[in-house]
Amino acid sequence: MNAKHDDLTARNFPSAEEDAQTAAPLSLYGGPESAYRLAFTDTDFLLREELRPVRMQLELLKPELVQAEQGIESTIVIFGSARIQPPDVARERLADAQAGGDPAAVRRAEMQLAMSGYYDEARRFAALVTERSRTLDTPIYVVTGGGPGIMEAGNRGAHEVGGKSIGLNIVLPHEQAPNPYITPELCFQFHYFALRKMHFLMRSIALVCFPGGFGTLDELFETMTLIQTGKSRRRPILLFGRDFWERLIDFQHLVDTGMISAPDLGLFHFVETAEDAWSRLAEHYGFDLAPTLTGAFADDI
Repeated sequence: MNAKHDDLTARNFPSAEEDAQTAAPLSLYGGPESAYRLAFTDTDFLLREELRPVRMQLELLKPELVQAEQGIESTIVIFGSARIQPPDVARERLADAQAGGDPAAVRRAEMQLAMSGYYDEARRFAALVTERSRTLDTPIYVVTGGGPGIMEAGNRGAHEVGGKSIGLNIVLPHEQAPNPYITPELCFQFHYFALRKMHFLMRSIALVCFPGGFGTLDELFETMTLIQTGKSRRRPILLFGRDFWERLIDFQHLVDTGMISAPDLGLFHFVETAEDAWSRLAEHYGFDLAPTLTGAFADDI
């Protein structure tokens, strides 16, 4: 009976994987100039300029399918500088600079040590999110850009409490390897910045932004623009470190000059600690209510 049932549901054609494994090139047509290879196993063909739309589709599909298979429905995105060091590393570099006797190097190292506090807060926040959300109807996973600095701190915090986390790394002219704390099956590499940024938001229920440079600002302002213009649903945007952000950007000046509306200042909130950030999110979503009513938080943009 089982054999007959298998006959009813058996594949009528071999899978692409099966054909890829069995289609050994003939000796006459196995050279690099040959067009005999299956199109989907031919890297040279897939990398042609005309195949860009196909490559973009693949970058959209691969992380989407893998995350769906892993049960990832809701995420919190942590953005921030790759240059912010762990406090122990920053202290070592300050000691080295002091030993070297270069005042400019000492000043830079002192600033790096001061900024390293954000590494600890990102690490603690990621751990807090991972631990607290385990009891929710929909667990929340931390997602970062997968590199060093604040990104490493986010993945590290989740890893240290036994949780999964996601890394969306990207190929850069200067090599940036994924940090070692990302869950291996959730570590992705991108060629296209636009698709990477889209994946940051597709499952996100909040954006948490630590101090950073051009890349961090790009990601922050694109998210705020999508929400401001109604292209993406509203979600909490938390900026760690009021002093840093208000010295960097005069938000009130944008209002005073008519560049944004006063209500646009409500698109984001300043926080100082991991506990502050969780409290904001818990208040917005009712995380700490019993029983939990978390549901499905994230919608595709």
